[in-house]
Amino acid sequence: MNLLKRLAVWSAALSVTTAHAEPLVSSPGERAVISGWSMQSATWAQNDMSRLSQPGVNVSSWYRVGGRSTVMAGLLENGVYNETELFFSNYMENLANQAIFKEPWIYREEFSIYPSNNQYVTLKTHGITSKAEIHVNGALIATSDQQQGSYGGHHYDLTSHLRSGFNCLLIVAYPTNYLRDFAIGFLDWNPYPADNGTGIWRDVEVIQTGAVSMSPLRVVTDFTKAGSNDNVNVTLKTEISNHAPHTVQVEVNGTVIGPIYADNAAIWGTFELQPGEERTISIKAALRNPQIWWPSGWGEQPMYIVEADAMIKEDELILSDSSVQTFGIRHVSSHVNEHNDTAFAINGHSFQVLGAGYSADIFMRFDKQTISTILQYMIDLGLNTIRLEGKQEHPEFYNLADQMGLMVLAGWECCNKWEAWDYNNDADGVKWRESDYEVARASMLHEAEMMQAHPSLLGFLVGSDYWPNDHAAEVYIEALHQMDWNLPIIASASKRGHPEALGPSGMKMSGPYDWVPPNYWYGDEEGAAFGFGSELGAGVGTPEYDSLQRFMSNKDLDTLWKEPHMGSYHMSTNVSAFYGRSIYNKGLFARYGIPSSIEDYVRKCQMADYEATRAQFEAYSARQNAYRPATGAIYWMLNSAWPNLHWQLFDYYLQPMGSYFGTKVGTRVEHVAYNYEDETVWLINHSLGKQGEREITIDLIDTKGKKISSAMVKTCTTPSSSKEIQMVKGIDKIKDVGFLRLVLRDVKGKKDLSRNVYWLSPKPDVLDWPESTWFSTPVTEYADLTKLESLTPANVKVTMKFPKNDQSGSGWTSLEVQLENKSEIPAVFIHLDMFNPVDDTKLESVYWSDNYVTLWPKEKLHLMVSYEGEIANISSWLKVTGRNIRYNVLADI
Repeated sequence: MNLLKRLAVWSAALSVTTAHAEPLVSSPGERAVISGWSMQSATWAQNDMSRLSQPGVNVSSWYRVGGRSTVMAGLLENGVYNETELFFSNYMENLANQAIFKEPWIYREEFSIYPSNNQYVTLKTHGITSKAEIHVNGALIATSDQQQGSYGGHHYDLTSHLRSGFNCLLIVAYPTNYLRDFAIGFLDWNPYPADNGTGIWRDVEVIQTGAVSMSPLRVVTDFTKAGSNDNVNVTLKTEISNHAPHTVQVEVNGTVIGPIYADNAAIWGTFELQPGEERTISIKAALRNPQIWWPSGWGEQPMYIVEADAMIKEDELILSDSSVQTFGIRHVSSHVNEHNDTAFAINGHSFQVLGAGYSADIFMRFDKQTISTILQYMIDLGLNTIRLEGKQEHPEFYNLADQMGLMVLAGWECCNKWEAWDYNNDADGVKWRESDYEVARASMLHEAEMMQAHPSLLGFLVGSDYWPNDHAAEVYIEALHQMDWNLPIIASASKRGHPEALGPSGMKMSGPYDWVPPNYWYGDEEGAAFGFGSELGAGVGTPEYDSLQRFMSNKDLDTLWKEPHMGSYHMSTNVSAFYGRSIYNKGLFARYGIPSSIEDYVRKCQMADYEATRAQFEAYSARQNAYRPATGAIYWMLNSAWPNLHWQLFDYYLQPMGSYFGTKVGTRVEHVAYNYEDETVWLINHSLGKQGEREITIDLIDTKGKKISSAMVKTCTTPSSSKEIQMVKGIDKIKDVGFLRLVLRDVKGKKDLSRNVYWLSPKPDVLDWPESTWFSTPVTEYADLTKLESLTPANVKVTMKFPKNDQSGSGWTSLEVQLENKSEIPAVFIHLDMFNPVDDTKLESVYWSDNYVTLWPKEKLHLMVSYEGEIANISSWLKVTGRNIRYNVLADI
């Protein structure tokens, strides 16, 4: 059934009441978000917006959608589509050709309000994709030339257009064209959504004030370095506007409220405003004994709150507007070093960026719990920075990052309209005209205003693959400065060029984006571990078989391993270099052997993906203080917009996989790693304060469990540094596949800090560096790991128990799992999963201390697992598989 027919069927079934007698806002300082809309295609609605935007029009057959809803999100919400069906195989492929998505869509809502004298009402938009007309009670409030750009936030005065009682707000969202509009696109990340993101994807607010209004508060401090300030001076800035036809006296007062045990501070100032005047004001406060905000792993994340009221001085003080803002005290700086690489510092300490690129949902749906899980996964992964390439989010996103201590590197997206400057012939978008610079300015002002006070922000990239031309750079910089942006402004994510006003970006975008072997990262070219890699990775992120079955047909699954050069709809667009897995599969088949089934293919993918991510993060970590230091790496990518086959550390269903646990090992705070290129062992320390004596054990065995070499080294570690320890002996004695185990132990604390196992071939991968492309480097000879296909089966015993510090009653369950290899051979790549015994589905948001582990002969290993929820009987909850162990379902504890 095509969409036009679906719309007719579903529209007839829906009814809705849109108006309520309770006023939306009723007193000065009140802000209300439009919580829902009646949505319909202009194809099916009357084409008289003046009449349709009057109160009382019957729209009972329209769709009822949430306050934030693109067209596709709204159709899903109303059951026109089912996500399971929509995302299965290539079902979604033909939707983009539906005529209904070529027409505007109308969003309509009625609300009550009772205006009174000396009260003013403003409509504030935060994000409509990509152009829109706005009507209120039959009047055109804004044209599509005024309200355009996905990030175009604007204020519109509604005061003279409102009636006492019911009112109607109507927004016409025009279909988005990525080449023409400043929209939120997905480039080659995945197929495009059928609606191109058209619709109201962010909040629309109605604000009531007295004669004087305030903009959101901005916060500037003089803090620069931990330990250097007894007091911190805070400057609060806001624009105050006089809407009255006469002069007013304004008093702005309030309080800066500190976290627990911190001092508060009062704020106060008086100002005179002429009729219609808008002015930026500053109010200062001194904070005694300030509490400093730190990134995760470096300290706590204390937050301050400032509450301020604008009072009009008449016979008495009358409240006119109010504002509340949270902020944290921290200092971020960056510089381009002698190697032309960007390096960041936070609170005076060098900050190596270890992060990944974020994707919003393909239909721009925002679920706070999902975002919370994604960011919590980042903490669990040991990552410290999330990059937003043209995927700026809602305020709740930044609030969560503030609370968790994750840094956010924001910025505009690549290609399309965003980078279609006059000099750039690589961008497909329509070249910028003079009016486009005003759209860019409005977008930058809005995003900067929203982000400015959040301590989680690391900087803003005003370009991605290319740098803005001089005019665009001037517009962006001026807008950022107007919003008191006190963070690094970086020209682009690449070294292709830069505007004169910003200087070199110091970031490389040399790839890879597709598969490369682990030793790639220890090279000295392209994306190897030196400098700042703004987006790079080995193109991995294969979901486990359970997840693949949720979105791929049997034919799709067969194609993955039987036709390794075929493209896949769940990779990218069909014109992209990443539409298929041919480079990945060539390396996989050569190194691990030709798969015998889809299950075998997925198991080999997990090993390859684990290798790939671990090597990338270990190499960048090992070289954090090298002669040419590795100052940062953004893995491409963190997550996917929809069910995908690559570029992710956990899948769309929030299931971790091989790439997840490879990353988790590679980013450990204190770690010991193997350099694939020169066969050396490296000691890594990412902490600010951990130091002292350490013991490193180095063991190398063959597939039969026979010792090839063994060593124990005592050394000392120092904060924020890495150093070479020694070469691994015996690599040249490996006959087929060898297993290398590295264990780092805190001698004084008498505990293991890191355990790490590699599977190695005596034949290294050989890279053809001169033939590198922008997305990969060819391999002329592959490591041979095919012996893993014929490993002798190992006998592994698994037991579980509740830990001594059992958290029963907390809403979370924690379990201790003991793996015991009772064999004389290694038990290779053991994978543990938690399942729901009722429907045999995997649990979501499960946190393992380690996974995909390899056990030495007769070795015992203790792992911890935590997940939300409580159970009385865990029979059948834990399932264990491995490269050379039988499938297990465990008994009760």
